[in-house]
Amino acid sequence: MMNPKPEESAMQNVPSTRQQLITELLTQGVNVINPQQEHVSRHGGAGPSDHQAMNIDGVTVMVPIYTHSARQSPWQVKHETSGATRLYNNTIPVREISIAHKPRFYERQTAEGIPYSQIATLHGTDVLATTVLQTCIRYENRAKACQFCAIGQSLAAGSTIARKTPEQLAEVAKAAVELDGVKHMVMTTGTPSGSDRGARILVESALAIKAAVDLPLQGQCEPPGDAKWFQRMKDAGIDALGMHLEAVTPAVRARIMPGKAQVSVDQYLEAFAEAVAVFGRGQVSTYILAGLGDTPQAILSLSETLIALGVYPFVVPFVPISGTPLEHHPAPDSQFMSSILQPLGQMLSQARLRSSDIKAGCGRCGACSSLSSFEQAMA
Repeated sequence: MMNPKPEESAMQNVPSTRQQLITELLTQGVNVINPQQEHVSRHGGAGPSDHQAMNIDGVTVMVPIYTHSARQSPWQVKHETSGATRLYNNTIPVREISIAHKPRFYERQTAEGIPYSQIATLHGTDVLATTVLQTCIRYENRAKACQFCAIGQSLAAGSTIARKTPEQLAEVAKAAVELDGVKHMVMTTGTPSGSDRGARILVESALAIKAAVDLPLQGQCEPPGDAKWFQRMKDAGIDALGMHLEAVTPAVRARIMPGKAQVSVDQYLEAFAEAVAVFGRGQVSTYILAGLGDTPQAILSLSETLIALGVYPFVVPFVPISGTPLEHHPAPDSQFMSSILQPLGQMLSQARLRSSDIKAGCGRCGACSSLSSFEQAMA
């Protein structure tokens, strides 16, 4: 029997399905051999961070490129002299891809001279995202801070401003729609000291944006102390709401995010039920970072509870961000992620809770996870 050629052996390790390929790229990252200035990438900040938006088989994926694992990844991207951009696995060409380029609205600035890119950024290819308040009551206190968070990095680097005013956000959102065809917008925030936990500034921002442009909005904050804020956010024009658990078991939450863990999972579940009553089934979501210590069984068990409430559990692989306490924490491997995403995709499909039905936000974009590919495969 003849031994296979090295190229044939390498290709045997290349995933055979789109879901598997995207999952591998999201967990292992990609080493960009010859990066170009016109790329739109995210380095530091509130997240997704250390990523580059790539289009793979018609799907937009936010692939880690600045992480430690990405530098050692078997996956590479190279811009060919022919003008093509190609994905390689251990130097073996796999397929041609495309990389998102800087949007036109980045070329503009406000009357005060603030670049639009310091107010809001492009995520994926058609999502505008902003961190309205780029500070958090817990970030400077490492005994309370979320260990994965890099919200202060982009502020320290001068690539953003601490507080985006409603007028600034409306101006940039209008330009992003008109110049670059942005389809929806995500507004997240660091947690302020008030009991509204950021809902108030989301309301102020949404009112101004919706007065300027018809753009679906997702707001993201911790559960507010008063459930009346859900209706206030909805009335202001926020179409979908994200309240992010990050981790699902008490021990992992206490270790990874000691301050935020003081708001228990049970309190989140109560807030989810109240929010769904206002925003509607499928318009409330939560972000779960797989790979921080929660077992697949724990994530799937809580996801089942969330789905029953009408909440979309957006499970993504943890990406260690440079400069954070977890920068050397290993990312989960693709098998671990598939053991969660495949059954979760089936659960979502059976419940008819579809990412495509979310009006705005991370779940609708889906670029930080291969969950939507598994969900569609089960449909």
